[in-house]
Amino acid sequence: MIPQSFVQELLSRVDIVDVIERYLPLKKSGANYFACCPFHGEKSASFSVSPTKQFYHCFGCGVHGSAIGFLMEYSGLGFVEAVKELAGQAGLQVPDDGRHVALPADDSQRLYEAMTTAARFYREQLKHAPDAIDYLKRRGLSGEIAARFGLGYAREEWQGLQRAFPDYQAKTLADAGLVIDNDQGRRYDRFRDRIMFPIHDRRGRIIAFGGRILDKGEPKYLNSPETPLFEKGRELYGLFLAQKAIRDTGFAVVVEGYMDVVALAQYGIENAVATLGTATTPQHVNTLLKQTDRIVFCFDGDAAGRRAAWRALENSLESLRDDATLAFLFLPAEHDPDSFVRAEGAEAFRKAAATAMPLARFLLQELAASNDLGTAEGRAALVHEARPLVTRVAAPLLRLQLVKAVAEAGELTQAEVEDAYGLHSANRSARRSGGKDMPPATGFGRPPGRAAFVARSAARRKPPSAIGTLLRLVMQHPAWAARLPVDLVPADSAEGRALIAIIDMLSLGEPIPGGGLGALIERFRDTPHGDTLSRVAGEMIDEEFDDAVIETHFHDTLRKLQADAINMEISALQQQERELGLNSTERHRLAELLHEKLSLRSAAKL
Repeated sequence: MIPQSFVQELLSRVDIVDVIERYLPLKKSGANYFACCPFHGEKSASFSVSPTKQFYHCFGCGVHGSAIGFLMEYSGLGFVEAVKELAGQAGLQVPDDGRHVALPADDSQRLYEAMTTAARFYREQLKHAPDAIDYLKRRGLSGEIAARFGLGYAREEWQGLQRAFPDYQAKTLADAGLVIDNDQGRRYDRFRDRIMFPIHDRRGRIIAFGGRILDKGEPKYLNSPETPLFEKGRELYGLFLAQKAIRDTGFAVVVEGYMDVVALAQYGIENAVATLGTATTPQHVNTLLKQTDRIVFCFDGDAAGRRAAWRALENSLESLRDDATLAFLFLPAEHDPDSFVRAEGAEAFRKAAATAMPLARFLLQELAASNDLGTAEGRAALVHEARPLVTRVAAPLLRLQLVKAVAEAGELTQAEVEDAYGLHSANRSARRSGGKDMPPATGFGRPPGRAAFVARSAARRKPPSAIGTLLRLVMQHPAWAARLPVDLVPADSAEGRALIAIIDMLSLGEPIPGGGLGALIERFRDTPHGDTLSRVAGEMIDEEFDDAVIETHFHDTLRKLQADAINMEISALQQQERELGLNSTERHRLAELLHEKLSLRSAAKL
């Protein structure tokens, strides 16, 4: 394990502005720096980086964290990987505290190395495979595109990888999914006589392969099995190479096959990704919504394509946001994306993607097509079939729009449909907030700019309680936690418990985190207080306490907390006096408390 002391030292040595500027162009405005958020599509700069707090926060999508958290989110790294990456940038060697349990010989690093070796071998084989080269040329692919996607070829040999791996019987090869051991104990290559498509993770590491048969044969596509590196329901082919194009164009195109992604890239459409032999999953949608606020699913126009689109719709409902658009592009029946872009050109594809059918329209169109809306029974069936879909929509304003559209199609009132769906209270809440502090009720626009989000956040957020204010002050000045009596801080709220944890940290002799808010958040990562501190830090990104009055503010808040505690104890004793009476000790304590209350009130007037 990485010692916490090293994490704190690392964060005190790096500047979050320098770290993030390696990946994003930042522009200074006031005390902070701003950029368009890399985790959701936008045109106005809502992504704020605070050099004093060493913390970033997006006012659009709400993502925030330290320099380590940024690397984890942006590059898809785990905590340890992000620390090592940041340490490498800072020229520091990551130590081990001795509690780390050694991984077995077939750990993930060995698997990554095996996949890299196999990919290199397949690429080399392609150079000497005229049939495979001819196939790629017939599909219209250039050598440049083949090289960019790392395409290779697995020969029609049972044990071809033996030439790449001296120890062909190594367990690592089976764990990586490169070979198969049959019931007789004989080992052979999983991929034979196939064009090989390396599948990368968000960092560009090869985690799996897809193999396509050259001409006719089954299965047409063969994927790596799931391994410690590869979970097909979470990964998207081409995402590593498409990330910049997705951010630049403002949307992602999801297609069904590897060849579609490569063919579109050949024609300059570089923002396409593909699912890996599975239906679109919620994880796929969530991954893409971190990159952009518009996803276009592109399917063949036949019945199979519409079924695949419907599954994508069903699996997207819980991930929908009111500031994001999911749309569906159906190509002519005779085309897939590969053939369409070759026949019609890139501009025609881009125009088709720009006018793709929004999710809400597709949902209603499909329901209307399967029911006779000219009859009461058909309209009732449509309303009935829409219910399990509409009620799963996570975006409140889009859900409200769908309820209205379903009511209109079913010739009912909105209130009648809300009653039938049990959505009355939820939709009333959405309507109340829709005109005041939420994006426009279309569900299809981009988020407003940073200033609007700051104003709306301030309007929505209740003023912090006394304990919330103390927590914010202590998060800005952690040393002040030593001035707080722990028995005065109530543990009946998440903020109170987080404040007690900071007090305990100092009382145990731990050094004060020296890397701003970011370092404090990392100190409590993976603890019960991590989420609370992270949330409060996000709310504090644009808050600055005036140094001239901050000390007074601290003492005033502390007195307020003391007064609250005294009042609670006085109330409890007075109630006991009314109901049961007090003994002499309790009467003496009540007198003390009343005197303390007067003293605090006098001090507050000074």
